[in-house]
Amino acid sequence: MIVELRIYHCAPARLPALLDRFANTTLDFFDKHGIRQIGFWTTLIGPSNHTLTYMLQWESLAEREQKWNAFQADPEWIAKRSASEAERPIVERIESHILTPTAFSALR
Repeated sequence: MIVELRIYHCAPARLPALLDRFANTTLDFFDKHGIRQIGFWTTLIGPSNHTLTYMLQWESLAEREQKWNAFQADPEWIAKRSASEAERPIVERIESHILTPTAFSALR
């Protein structure tokens, strides 16, 4: 198992729009494409409270590539993402980290 840590840095005042998009749109597409989430978090204390952090679980890099690429290329997702940003962009920057557990990790 590998874990992907993703951090979305939102434009000012756009975190509510991102949270709405995940809750009401994105997670349905994750289900459609077999993308498994571990959890989602907002930042209570830290350098910015305009971020959404989440983790995805993958069996392998090959699984990640196949499923993530299918999700990103889904025409219905592309249309809904574009519609959610019609007013103005939501995300300024995305960080993605692929993590592999240590031998002593509780989550393997």
